[in-house]
Amino acid sequence: MAATSTPQTQSKISLAGKVIAITGANRGIGLGIADCCLSNDAQAVYSIDVGDTGEEWEAVSKRYPGKLHALKADVTREETVTQAVDSIIKDAGGLHGMVVNAGRTKHKPALDFTTEEIEQLWNINLYGSFYCARVAARAFIKQNVKGSVVFTASMASYRPNKRVPSAPYGASKAGVRNMTHTLAMEWAQYGIWVNSVSPGLVKTAMTYWVPQQPDWEQQLKYYGGIPRLAE
Repeated sequence: MAATSTPQTQSKISLAGKVIAITGANRGIGLGIADCCLSNDAQAVYSIDVGDTGEEWEAVSKRYPGKLHALKADVTREETVTQAVDSIIKDAGGLHGMVVNAGRTKHKPALDFTTEEIEQLWNINLYGSFYCARVAARAFIKQNVKGSVVFTASMASYRPNKRVPSAPYGASKAGVRNMTHTLAMEWAQYGIWVNSVSPGLVKTAMTYWVPQQPDWEQQLKYYGGIPRLAE
């Protein structure tokens, strides 16, 4: 009887030779994605962000000399994202993936939201996401590259959070998730993959206050499968 072979598992996804752009990657989830891409051998990763880099970004950059770059752009202004992507292609010779991650959050009862606060959330989370995906798709088509777009949605796109409600935020992320399905259908003809991920609460500068709540330990008992913030 032939010996039973042990299934081989792959612990890494090779991104060798790939150039990846990530919006909002100067910190938080975006920077974590950048680190992950580089640890999986990406040729280069570009953060497209409206803000400045900080110590966390510099620490990741030092681990991957010459591979992590930062460009300034405002995702609510499509032309600035186009300029950033054009710069990436000129500098790196191409673009293979775009992680549409830039976003913001604000939690308060729906009756208390101002029109300005709602517009700020939707301009970045929804309109900005659409603009970034479209810029990337146009670049892929022009290069004849079968590229990939990945959106950062949210668990709030599926269900409300009783403790920290935000109807406008959840709606914006639900829009991102629906957009994922429609763009995947539209752009399949070009060989472009479109997907989204929906994180729960992640330990970042935007969620520093969560574990500081006096009953946080009690909340963890009902939080979900893994009773802690993602890191």
